[in-house]
Amino acid sequence: MKQLKSWILALSMAFFLSGLAVAQKVKTEELPNFDFSQLHTFFVKIGTSWGNPIAETQVKDMVAQTLTQKGWTAATSEDSADAVVVVHGATQQKHSLDTMYSGMGGWGWGGMGTATTTTTTYTVGTLLIDIFDAKEHKLVYRGTAQDELSDKTEKNVKKVQKSLDKMFKDFPPKPKEEKN
Repeated sequence: MKQLKSWILALSMAFFLSGLAVAQKVKTEELPNFDFSQLHTFFVKIGTSWGNPIAETQVKDMVAQTLTQKGWTAATSEDSADAVVVVHGATQQKHSLDTMYSGMGGWGWGGMGTATTTTTTYTVGTLLIDIFDAKEHKLVYRGTAQDELSDKTEKNVKKVQKSLDKMFKDFPPKPKEEKN
């Protein structure tokens, strides 16, 4: 009975930890003391291609829509914008291991037991959005998002939108003295 409880606990931990490995992560940084109120127009472009022109166009449009909802106006060219928004994307193959123990003796305690380990390969996508002050040519804001990608385009679109919602939740940043 004690071995069964230990096995159930180990199995529960494996599922819990494998769930943590694919949780969406979103981070933002801003240039301290930068006055975002001076930026009103933006131009979005792809900086690092991830090899899918359709997805790149879709993400560019989603970024533009998000910034428009925040009160900024899309410019027709990089030269006419107050801010240049550069979108970078990358994917990486990752692996997780899941080991199942059965029989008596599981974790090397002796006895008759077997261990079966399976490897799961999945793809993690990273989205990085840099916003530059076009006049000064300096980076003023960076947002990064990372999540497991799906084989289904609709799911990935929802994940990108969720990332953008988190990334731009408190955008544009307020000067430090205005934050409470």
